[in-house]
Amino acid sequence: MATKTDAAVELSAQPAAEEHVVVFRLAEEFYALDIQTVQEIVRMQAITSIPGSDASVEGITNLRGRVVPVIDLRKRCGINAGEYTAETRIVVVSSTGGMAGLIVDAVSEVMRIPGEHVDLPSTIVSGPGSSHLRGTAKLGDRLVSLMDLEGLLPAGSESEHEFASAAAA
Repeated sequence: MATKTDAAVELSAQPAAEEHVVVFRLAEEFYALDIQTVQEIVRMQAITSIPGSDASVEGITNLRGRVVPVIDLRKRCGINAGEYTAETRIVVVSSTGGMAGLIVDAVSEVMRIPGEHVDLPSTIVSGPGSSHLRGTAKLGDRLVSLMDLEGLLPAGSESEHEFASAAAA
């Protein structure tokens, strides 16, 4: 006889009925974030560096009067950083630590992905360094890696106020 705990484990192992995501590109690969975490998408703008911050943190930017930390997702995901282009965007997200900007090469689309097209990450690729990967969507002839925002942000990432204090120092 199955217990409530067994039923909860079975439900959590099943993909959601549908994923509503923002799809973006890093190098030649596609990734996606849950649309509920995305606040807005803005063109690349001036970023002030913060000495001593995590290597993937480009710095901070002023977004309509708010100081927002900006993270280069290429660096965070171990992809060689490239030059910014006209397609480069900052995806502004809201996490438990506050708002952050994520630099991506391009934002391609907003879409709904049926749950049956999503596979959980393989145990071969899931490990301490891949806590940001929560699944893979099969969309025709391309794969889209679904990212977990909380796992994606640098460990011990600072809040907006801490970045503002560091910038003022």
